[in-house]
Amino acid sequence: MRYSKQKEEVLKIVLESCNHPDTKDIYKIVKKRIPNISLGTVYRNLNNLSKEGIIKKISLENGNDRYDKTLTNHNHVTCIKCGKMCDVSVLLKTSEIVKIENETGFKITDSNFNINGICKDCMEGRKN
Repeated sequence: MRYSKQKEEVLKIVLESCNHPDTKDIYKIVKKRIPNISLGTVYRNLNNLSKEGIIKKISLENGNDRYDKTLTNHNHVTCIKCGKMCDVSVLLKTSEIVKIENETGFKITDSNFNINGICKDCMEGRKN
């Protein structure tokens, strides 16, 4: 990893986080630590860190990518109201992978999926 103070701070924020922050969440925190940092620098460092395999980028349909410190294979559940994201350890069974391979002709090498729903706080009318 090529060292820079900005990259180090961006990484530290992701590693300290338990809630899969998006770029703007990370930018707000790092801006307090490095006031002159730009949003573009945060984007660039997050992309580099994920390409280097140091953090995991979670691409969402709405384009609001999230970042995860957990690199092992796992999946996520996301609240469609507030955006809260949690890890889930449910993985596809071998028989399900074989079925997908047979249906698509693909050789599955990895799987990541996101389940959408409404979190308990939103169902109860509380804000996170």
